[in-house]
Amino acid sequence: MSHKRVAILISGGGSNMVALVDSMSGDHPARPCLVLSNDAGAGGLEKARARGIATAVVDHRPFAGDRPAFEAELVKPILEAGADIVCLAGFMRVLTDGFVSQFQGRMLNIHPSLLPKYKGLHTHARALEAGDAEHGCSVHEVTARLDDGPILGQARVPVLPGDTPDALAARVLVQEHRLYPAVLRKFAAGDRTPIILT
Repeated sequence: MSHKRVAILISGGGSNMVALVDSMSGDHPARPCLVLSNDAGAGGLEKARARGIATAVVDHRPFAGDRPAFEAELVKPILEAGADIVCLAGFMRVLTDGFVSQFQGRMLNIHPSLLPKYKGLHTHARALEAGDAEHGCSVHEVTARLDDGPILGQARVPVLPGDTPDALAARVLVQEHRLYPAVLRKFAAGDRTPIILT
């Protein structure tokens, strides 16, 4: 069986990347081919190397104010790795339509809210401020609009009395590590039916 090749983009510790990579074994239809970061100090790079996965860094800082130039460099290692699927896993740069369109229908992102609620940042604090009874995470296809593509999976957590943004984030992260691998497995097999984890 020929496996789909997955490139994973990270900016930090890479906990979702690790969950994805560690799920891609046995009868999984995909295998990791690259972990790419915009920050040479991202802790996830060392975790990827420890798992024998190729890594690359394209620092965004020299490209201040010129996202197309940054993305022109960012795409190179992805293409060189022959990636069939691109997974954003805590990648903290907004990508332009020019980049996204190259991977239309082949790029996934995990977002810490029950989309379409709370696109963008500070999702946990916003859910608490709104008095929501539940919160969670979503995996969606990436389109040119931020956190806006078709939803492929969601996992919900209850909001508890006395929750802080950090406490809520920690519980959501546990579900992210369940949801993203489950969605990727189906997606790599050509199944885009949304998953709801409880």
